[in-house]
Amino acid sequence: MSRLEPAELPDDLLTPEAVADPDGAAAVLRAHDPVHWSPTHRAWLVTRFDDVVAAFKNPALSSDRVRPLMSARDKPSGDASQKMLGLISEWMVVTDPPAHTRLRRLAGAAFKQQQIAAMEERIQTLVDDLVDTFLASSSPARPTDLVAGVAYPLPAIVIAEMLGAPPEDRDRFRSWSDELALVAFGAGGDARPDRHERALRGLEEMAEYFRALVAHRRREPGGDMLSAMISGDDPSDGSGLSDDELVGMCALLLFAGHETTTNAIANAVRLLTADPELRDRVRDDPALVAPAVEEALRLVGPIKVLVRWVIEDHELRGRTIQAGERVYLVLCGANRDPERFADPDTVDLARSRATHIAFGRGVHACIGAQLARIETRIAVGTLLRRLPGLRVEGEPEYLPTIASRAQTSLPVVHDGVPASRP
Repeated sequence: MSRLEPAELPDDLLTPEAVADPDGAAAVLRAHDPVHWSPTHRAWLVTRFDDVVAAFKNPALSSDRVRPLMSARDKPSGDASQKMLGLISEWMVVTDPPAHTRLRRLAGAAFKQQQIAAMEERIQTLVDDLVDTFLASSSPARPTDLVAGVAYPLPAIVIAEMLGAPPEDRDRFRSWSDELALVAFGAGGDARPDRHERALRGLEEMAEYFRALVAHRRREPGGDMLSAMISGDDPSDGSGLSDDELVGMCALLLFAGHETTTNAIANAVRLLTADPELRDRVRDDPALVAPAVEEALRLVGPIKVLVRWVIEDHELRGRTIQAGERVYLVLCGANRDPERFADPDTVDLARSRATHIAFGRGVHACIGAQLARIETRIAVGTLLRRLPGLRVEGEPEYLPTIASRAQTSLPVVHDGVPASRP
């Protein structure tokens, strides 16, 4: 295979072409320069499956990537972007062991207490309620946005209920998540000068809200996840979560759980309805919904890139990765690596579900992966069953972000009379 010159390689993941087709850009890099230095992003782009999996376990690559960014920015401490990053820097997802180990243990125990698998009946009810409302506001032949109607509100409702927030506050959750999405996790393409100020206001309002909710649950524990985290103190070392840590955990669960699941549902619907034969096959056999969702997560997963900060020099495929640099783990490249997956660009419903890394791997694997899978599986299965002939109208438009694969909308139509809820 001929080696492309650096000038010919897709260096910028935020060009319109790369945003529209991240898999194509990643495929070129994976084939010709799988450990590629991008001057545009000032980061190494790693695109092969084995290299990305190894990176998850490499102690030279740190998840504590926000604090170094703050130090590198020539901004006063009162700057809105610095203050915003300061709040995010305490989140579990951007910490390393031992701090991460402690936070993860306490959050993981709370997830177990929530008995995520037992929530399926409630999530099914929520999905059917949203589909009922969606159908009432649409007609079969008129394109209607499935993101706004189903994929977007579902995870916000689920997270709000899990945290024990009053139902009337769900819209506030969604608003805060939207504001934070303007700048979080490598978002780009938003030129509005006030985007950091807006995100900071949203974060500060969110923090104030969760601080009050934490105080309430300390006084009056309930059966929600926040109460479970509050009661998770380890008597052997007294390492329970502080109020600040609880607020940060709630904010992380809200934002990460909302954005990731919305994108997973929307991307899966687009993929599975693009082939009518595949769509109908999955619709007619409920046992195929789970493997279909796993293939969607692999092929069009909600996260394109995970970022790591280099804290120790090391070699990778003959390249010297130096401390102080950044590494972009390009999941959308790794999950289509032909050295790992046979016919990597096709949907194979018999493929092993354990192979893809849409939710990461190792100590930083997504703690809410099980919940995201359940929500996506129930939403996709219900939509295919209740909306016969479901299909997407028009080409996708994706938000220009480094990290996420987020469609701005998903206009759909369907045929005939919708099926009723069970």
